[in-house]
Amino acid sequence: TNVVAGETFGVPWYVDTRVLFYRKDLLARAGYAEMPGDWAGWRAAMVAIVKQQGPGHTAILLPVNEWTVPVVLGLQAGSPLVDEQASRARFTGPEFKRALTFYIGLFKDGLAPAVANTEIANLYQEFARGTFAMYITGPWNISEFKNRMPDSLQGAWGTAPLPGPDGPASGVSTAGGSSLVLFKASKHKAEAWQFVEFLMRPESQARFFTLSGDLPARRDAWLDSALVNDPRSAAFRTQLERVRTTPRLPEWEFIATRLQERAEAVARGAQSPDSAMAGLDRDVDTILEKRRWLMARQAAR
Repeated sequence: TNVVAGETFGVPWYVDTRVLFYRKDLLARAGYAEMPGDWAGWRAAMVAIVKQQGPGHTAILLPVNEWTVPVVLGLQAGSPLVDEQASRARFTGPEFKRALTFYIGLFKDGLAPAVANTEIANLYQEFARGTFAMYITGPWNISEFKNRMPDSLQGAWGTAPLPGPDGPASGVSTAGGSSLVLFKASKHKAEAWQFVEFLMRPESQARFFTLSGDLPARRDAWLDSALVNDPRSAAFRTQLERVRTTPRLPEWEFIATRLQERAEAVARGAQSPDSAMAGLDRDVDTILEKRRWLMARQAAR
């Protein structure tokens, strides 16, 4: 995420991605010793969990007012989201269609409830009750689940890398986190760089993880006992080897919002998938109109 046009602009400070938090006990009762690595197996496990749990339960919580999961599934399916110039949308392509079909199928078949996160009073309580057995989220929730799950269920939940459409290798997730940048106009470059070097030391990164839960960017910092002895962090370590960036555009947040709105309309049955994807392409092409104008002006110089 720090490399633009072949040039590095920042140093990763801490890293972030999304993995699957799940109830190991409910998965085992459904007949699965571990989380499947591909979409077909993952879906079959969800079907088995709902069948085993009975009415009033679903397999996974996918809040419809969040854009992360549809984007992750699109990236997993090989969708570029936008064209090579990042000037036109590519959501009507077969890759994103495959991802959206899988995503919407989870709602259509009762494996996920079509609700926003604001419609869940307390996701930790509902996770403990078994209302849903899976949730895709980030590393900050390791400590939250440890603090909020009852003592009797502390050994009943875990984390796993995301399954992929064609197996574990295709199970990518988003690349995120925070980076350190030295401003060109800084009057204290030497001192600033000294501070960056301090923050990037393995022991500093490990200490920062202990204090904040943010994951180290340095691989050697993962050798610290706090991470080595935490099995729930292991899924993140694996997932961080399989990440993709979202399009590096100033307009990305606008695009992500439109994507979430279109996906939610389909999940709630208000719009067909094909209509939503076509509408999303139109939305994004409008958002990127100024970018195309600027590119045309630059090319004409």
